[in-house]
Amino acid sequence: MSSPQERLVAQLARIKELSGLSLRALAREAGLSSSSLSRYLTGQLVPPWEAVVALSRAVGRDPRPLRAAWAEAAKAGAAPAPRRNDLPADLFDFTGREAESALVEELLGTAGAVAIDGMAGVGKTSLAVRVAHRLAPTYPDGGLYLDLHGFTPGQEPLPPHAALGRLLGALDVTHPPAGGAERAALWRSELSRRRALVVLDNAVDADQVRPLLPGAGKSAVLLTSRHRLVSLDGVPPVSLEPLADADAAHLFGRAAGLAPTDEEAVGQVLRQCGGLPLALRMAGARLRHRPGWTVAVLAERLGATPNRFDSAFGMSLRQLDAVQRRMFRLLGVLPGADFDAAVAGALTDMPADQVGTALEELVDAHLVQEPSPGRYRTHDLIRQYAADLAADEEPQAEAALRRVLRHYLAQAVAHDQTLPSPHRKEPAPGDPAKAMAWFDHEYVNLVAGFDAAVRLGMDEVVAELPQAMRVWFFRHRGTDDQARLLEAAAAAAARLGRDQQRASLLADLGYARAAAGRVTEALSAYELAEQAGPDDDGLAAALALRIGLARRDLGDLKAAQTQFRRARELFEKIGNHAGQAQALAFDGWVALHLGQHGEAVELARASVALANGPAQITGLVTLGVALASHDPAESLRTLQDALRLSEQNNLQHNQAWCHNYLGVALRIMGSPEEALEHHRRAFELLEPLAEVQLEIDFRHTYAETCRATGRYDEALALLDRTIEVARELGRPHDEKRARAARETVRAARVDSTG
Repeated sequence: MSSPQERLVAQLARIKELSGLSLRALAREAGLSSSSLSRYLTGQLVPPWEAVVALSRAVGRDPRPLRAAWAEAAKAGAAPAPRRNDLPADLFDFTGREAESALVEELLGTAGAVAIDGMAGVGKTSLAVRVAHRLAPTYPDGGLYLDLHGFTPGQEPLPPHAALGRLLGALDVTHPPAGGAERAALWRSELSRRRALVVLDNAVDADQVRPLLPGAGKSAVLLTSRHRLVSLDGVPPVSLEPLADADAAHLFGRAAGLAPTDEEAVGQVLRQCGGLPLALRMAGARLRHRPGWTVAVLAERLGATPNRFDSAFGMSLRQLDAVQRRMFRLLGVLPGADFDAAVAGALTDMPADQVGTALEELVDAHLVQEPSPGRYRTHDLIRQYAADLAADEEPQAEAALRRVLRHYLAQAVAHDQTLPSPHRKEPAPGDPAKAMAWFDHEYVNLVAGFDAAVRLGMDEVVAELPQAMRVWFFRHRGTDDQARLLEAAAAAAARLGRDQQRASLLADLGYARAAAGRVTEALSAYELAEQAGPDDDGLAAALALRIGLARRDLGDLKAAQTQFRRARELFEKIGNHAGQAQALAFDGWVALHLGQHGEAVELARASVALANGPAQITGLVTLGVALASHDPAESLRTLQDALRLSEQNNLQHNQAWCHNYLGVALRIMGSPEEALEHHRRAFELLEPLAEVQLEIDFRHTYAETCRATGRYDEALALLDRTIEVARELGRPHDEKRARAARETVRAARVDSTG
């Protein structure tokens, strides 16, 4: 007997069949994302009732008969995605702001977005985090948090393109599209199927956050900024003023751990703190740590400094001993967003037990925050204050920063060694999942540290850190910083006279550029790597393979074939069977496109025989396509084997590739309607990946299948997009090829109308 979920999936599949539309077209008609609809149709996710209604109405069907099946599936069915919660901890002593909190909650419910503005230290982030925690039950798909660094000392505001990459990464989109518009569209699509609350903290202006806003759906966004973001349409502002005296006095009392009775002295403290929660907490903490003081003594000490920040910060600093004050000053030069005790230890060169004690004192004095256990950060105002003190009083600040950068490099290398990679025989002992999680968490700090190393001329760190991040970058292709880091690293390796390291970095740079579709730039990097590299057959073989791929993508098939054969010889010389198999498979792929079918079959069979596991996929796909015209049974069996290997090893890029060429093979066999389903599935798999080259290839083959089925408008739309992308990326071969295909489609459309 089928399960409730299987019965619902069958009825949804019937709706799709009745529509006569492609998955993407039906999703568009129903106002859903194609990735969501794919999950509903494959049983990976039980749709919300609103989605069932939208799908039914898209085909003119009454949704009410589906209600029972939906309710059973929802009760028994697919587990929802785990709730994400990136929010900092709520403040235990949050005080006041009842009216502002109520207004923010009301506006989130109606407008779906609110921008909280106010001066530095007034409590914007605290209010946003408090509201987000209060509303957590309303947003069951989680709370996301991102610091946009609009006013962070020593850091540039996070560009929208990079911010979207990090937000999509939080939703497990590991390969975001290359273009900013495509990222924004995917972000809106992903949020549309969720009910999540996103806190975008510390925005510099409206332009920074406009692309980050959600579209239709039930997700919401809370913004904070020192500027009023009045130009954001549909995002009402809520401005925070300093705390009123009653709330300020209450917060000060809680921080001080007493109920002050000297109203005049309390009034003087409040005036010195200006009603700012940050300053009030620090003043109260100072009084709590000086039990012999009265509020009047505190007020007198605060009054000795006219600037409320200097008075509050300086007084909090004076309660610390010399070791703790030194740690605070040095934290002002620390790059990145947050840090742990090990980083603080490297910064100060202190033993671990002293580091922990010092950090606890800084947290108690409200000079450092601990938003999650073991992770620390400083408020932007305090960070600037610490940096100013370090500039005046810490002659060894640069040496401390250098220790931190070497620490980050050592940690990155150690974690990288535990990750499986073709570049090493076997990983070091350790948990690869924990290593990847470390890179995920520290990524922002690693990039900030890299930039600091560039400023300091630490070429060893600059040259080595991107290599230690190689595996992480491979699994997160499309990361905005990768090409920039690799370019700087290659230059540093050149200055160090490390030719082999420079060649390896240039090879990685070429790969990053190729993944972004910039094949000519990739080829330039590969050729520079060839010139830089010493006599290393392994590197030469890898470069020959990559140059062959670049030449293939540029349409120079004969040159590509020459490179693949050179790679094969070099891999054979060093006994690398996996590399040899890849070179054979790609050689066969080029032979196929040159019309040399017999040779293509021979090369592909040799590749499959030489390889094991996932390394067989390229050869199997080449063989399957080559056999499609004269041995359909073996062709389909071979392509299904390739797809099975891709699925077993969770290789989404390869799964997409296999589905696309199953479509090609089925079209050749005379089953174009069945072929279309595989093309559509290929694009669904490709949607969250940053693979421009595959997108270009897939559009060509998909358009040809659309032409074969008389879907001329759909074919023309695919080819027009290919022409647009090819022009953007400077790829005349692909543009010329797409224009020729477009003329063929237009001619076929004319013929079909008589």
